[in-house]
Amino acid sequence: MTIERRDLRPEDVAIRVSHCGICHSDLHFAHNDWGMSLYPMVPGHEIVGTVTAVGSAVTRYREGDRVAVGCLVDSCLKCPPCSEGEEHFCVEMPTFTYSAKDRQDGSITFGGYAESLVVREEFVCRIPDGMDMARAAPLLCAGITTYSPLRQWKVKAGDKVAVAGLGGLGHMAVKLATAMGAEVTVLTTSPSKADAARAIGARDVLVSTDEAAMRSAKGRFTLIIDTIPVKHDVQPYLALLQPKGQLVIVGQIGPLPELSTFGIVFGNKALAGSQIGGIRETQEMLDFCAEHDVMPEIEVISPDQINEAWDKLSRGDTPHRFVIEMPQRT
Repeated sequence: MTIERRDLRPEDVAIRVSHCGICHSDLHFAHNDWGMSLYPMVPGHEIVGTVTAVGSAVTRYREGDRVAVGCLVDSCLKCPPCSEGEEHFCVEMPTFTYSAKDRQDGSITFGGYAESLVVREEFVCRIPDGMDMARAAPLLCAGITTYSPLRQWKVKAGDKVAVAGLGGLGHMAVKLATAMGAEVTVLTTSPSKADAARAIGARDVLVSTDEAAMRSAKGRFTLIIDTIPVKHDVQPYLALLQPKGQLVIVGQIGPLPELSTFGIVFGNKALAGSQIGGIRETQEMLDFCAEHDVMPEIEVISPDQINEAWDKLSRGDTPHRFVIEMPQRT
């Protein structure tokens, strides 16, 4: 369909989109799984491209810069979280890149499955020199969503970290934790993903349906990053934690099966959640990935392949990220 981007406000940056990653959240929003979707909808919050114009008050970017936009395009910028660089915790609610209402004119925000984007400069990140644009796109959600909890729980060399699920989020968690020096194990229900997990740095693979293997791994990990995007039982994973360990959910947003607190109280374990990250941390993540050559595994597709990619993503059989390459008009 044809959409119109707003005229530049003084603080705005106009971007020609070159690539946009496909996130599992795009499916949830399209199907209104969380009861908050606004239509018509243009999904996409893993956006990279080139600056084509800037507003009169913009100081950080100029035409030709390679830039990126993630899950947020605005916030109040004055509450304590915003002032501390955590715009995703904005007291007045941040404005999502798509399926949200613009703070100034009330129009519905449209995401990156498009040829262009207009966003205020505070919510634009810079792509490091030499970083491949297509592979940079998934970092704006899959990258920051897994980087943030690894940083928050101070993962360091020698830590034993597990990653539950090996999709778009999971494979980035494996790569990032490995780059931080951790010994990483992938938890999966699919034995067929073992080779893919080891190829990207996992030290071990634990099939969660193998009861004997799960028993033998009891108390092994200090941190588990749970990237599974659907309702699932977390209690078997809690048993894998060392005392005072953390199980951090970054995938499923919504209900979980009934949970017994035995698995938390005995061992002083924590069941936590983690959202994305602020803009400052997102830039830090991009720079970290450039420094350590941590890049997602991707499959580049054209816009007419989006439906097929969504079908594959819904089946959970894709240990990489789909990235849409946008046609470039001259």
